[in-house]
Parts: sequence; structure tokens; C-alpha cells
Amino acid sequence: MRFFIGSVPFFNANMSVHAYKMMTQDGDKLLGTAEDHRMLGGELMALALDYVKEIGTEPFAGETELFVDISKYQLLIGMPLSLGIPPEKVVCVVKKEALADNATSAKLGRLKRKGYKLAIEGYPRTMSMDTAVNVFDYVLLSCRHKDFQRELKEIRPYIFKIRLVITEVPDMESFNKYSGARGVLLSGNFYSQPITKGKTDISPLKINALNLLGQINDESFELGEVADIIGRDPALSISLLRFLNTMNPDRSRKIDSIRNAVAILGQNEVRKWATVAISIGMGEDRPSEITRLSLLRAKFAENLAPTFELALKSGSLFISGLFSLLDVILQMPLERAINEVAASGEIRDTLLEKKGSLSDVMSLVLAYEQADWHNTSLLMVRYGVDVDTLTKAYVDSLYWYRQLLDAIEDEEVAEEEASLEIASELENENQA
Repeated sequence: MRFFIGSVPFFNANMSVHAYKMMTQDGDKLLGTAEDHRMLGGELMALALDYVKEIGTEPFAGETELFVDISKYQLLIGMPLSLGIPPEKVVCVVKKEALADNATSAKLGRLKRKGYKLAIEGYPRTMSMDTAVNVFDYVLLSCRHKDFQRELKEIRPYIFKIRLVITEVPDMESFNKYSGARGVLLSGNFYSQPITKGKTDISPLKINALNLLGQINDESFELGEVADIIGRDPALSISLLRFLNTMNPDRSRKIDSIRNAVAILGQNEVRKWATVAISIGMGEDRPSEITRLSLLRAKFAENLAPTFELALKSGSLFISGLFSLLDVILQMPLERAINEVAASGEIRDTLLEKKGSLSDVMSLVLAYEQADWHNTSLLMVRYGVDVDTLTKAYVDSLYWYRQLLDAIEDEEVAEEEASLEIASELENENQA
């Protein structure tokens, strides 16, 4: 069975990502190309759990917890215990309707004793809240549900015992309204809302870094042009030299300029270093999820280039995905942000006018990312994209991002070691 799979973030009140929730959909059934196999396919086969067992939680949630839906039938046959999935990073989410019989409640108790965290989706009216807080660690309430305000009021006395997650939060105004509750988590599209007005002063260094990322994603970029961009940013220059020194620990090669350093590294290593260095600092004053999301969009769009017969424009697709949140990163309207980084006309048309061949790819990327499976399926039919191809393009972008995080960690370790080495040399000189 082929299916869509993704993950959406849960933020705390400080706009830091606390966890992710896996979102899945049977692709064949949604597209109307398979028979109704709800019991065997959607309920008992546990596609999301199989994926967690196969590749772990990290590609979907990094180091945070991953919320995964568990149906009543999956509970009754012993999942996720029967799959051997460890409890450390998984939060099992059950719908409130699953509490209707004693057998389900008994299975939940067993999961709890085995160390799994549990979440209930919807207000548990068939169970008293005094009982629920002893069973569940989280309760998920949609702010779009017709009874949301009443349920929110009823659950407030218990938020010291059970953590509240408010889902489908549409904008920053709603985020600010609901984020005051103790320990609340929130999910929705509020963190990627378009900016209509913003600061008039922005960091030239941030724009410089984004320009560099655009340059190095061109397969035939000029090393000299890249060196000039790096030379305008002290932080990038220092990072480049530190990276080069990790490859040249005995200092056998003398470096007298940024151009010299870039020439020594060559295109592949410069591209690797620049992607890591810029990713560290690009969203430093914005939620880390903004950086993650823009990079995932970029790679997801790039991965889809061959499917749309746009292989020669894969670099432009990468930049279109990367710049799709430029208004949030730079805190200004998107049109002005695009002007600041001097994006090409094709990328401008894609992001501002929603037209051109690149726009077709970005429409599909955004629908999939938001788990808007209805529009995803419509766009797939329109552009002739199959389920396996789309899912693979997305999952590959998750793996790429995981590798990027590993590279960032290596870079930070290298910087720390270099700092300790310099401190040691200075101490030795002082003693001498």
C-alpha cells in the first residue's frame, strides 16, 4: 500500500519546537485507485508505525518526541508493543471515541506501564478528567472545533496534571491568545504567515548569507564570486577558515586570502561548508522551525525537479523553496525581501505571482507539507505525479536534513576544539 507521510511541529509558548506529530494518508484510497480496505489497510496494517520501526523517529522529529496515531484496532492487537518500538521518543495518540470499551482502556494501561506516553485527541467525555489525568500525558484540542471554547474552559483546572496541545491554530493573533496557558503546546500555520509589514532595518549579513546560498546551489557557480560574497561577512570568513583548518590540522597549506581558501576547498567542499554554516545562522533570531521548514521545502522541491521535467532548473527550485519563507526570516513583506536578495525573475514570479513551471512544484510542496491531502491528490492528478515518487521525494528531504544537522554538530564540535586549542596555546605562551 502506498501512502503520504509527513510531520507537523508542536511549539511551546516561546516558539521552540517541543515535538512533532506524524501525519499519514493512504494515497491510493485518497486518489480513488484502490478498493475500500479500511479494516485491513487503514486500521490493522499500521503504516505509520511500520515506518517508525523501519527508520526511527529522528527523520520526522529530530531529537524531540514524535506523536503517532494509534487506532482502537491497533491497540487491541498489541501495537506498538508488538512491533518492538521503544517508548522513549513515541507518544501514542488515541481518539476520544476509543475510550468507549473496557478492552481499549486495559490496553492503554498496559502501554502506560511499559513506559509509553499517551495522548487523547478530543475532550474525553466518556471518562472523567480526574481519571484521564492519570492515564494521559497530553490532551489535543482543535481550536476550530465547535465546542473548543467550552472544552478549553473545562480543562483549565487540570493543566497542572495534563499537558494541553491546541491544534489548527491559524495565525499569530490566535497563537498569542492561547499561548498564555501553563505548559500549552500549539500547532498550525501561524509560524509561516505572510508578513505584510515589518522592520525597515535588516541585517546585511543575513542577506549576504542568503545570496551565498543561492550562488552555491548553482551547479556551475564561480569560486571567485563566492569568495567575494564570503569576504563581505566576517562570521562566514572565520567559519570558512575554521572548516579548512579541520581538513588541514598540521597547517601545511598556507592561506593568505579567502579566494585562496575557496580554491583549496573546491566546489563540492565549499557547497558542503556553506550550506552548514548558513543553516546555523540563517534563522538565529526566528524560531528554529522556520530554518528547518525553509530548508526542507528547498530540498523537497529540488527532489521533485525530474518528475516535473525540470532537472535543469533544480537549483532554482531549491532557491524557491528556501526563499518561500524569506518574509518571515527577514521580517518584511515578501516582495521587498525578494528584492533584497536580488532573486531571479523566474523565482520572483514563482513566489510573488504564483505562476510559471516552478510554481506548479511549489504548490504541490506546500499542500503536502501542510498535510492538505485533498489538494495534494488534486495536484498529483493534474501533474501526473504518483504516490511513491512524491513520498520518496519528501522522505529523502528529511534524510538530507538529518545529515545536515549531523554536519552542523560536527562543525560546532570542531569550533569548540579549535577554541580549546587556541586557549591552550595562549596559556603555554604565557607560562613560557
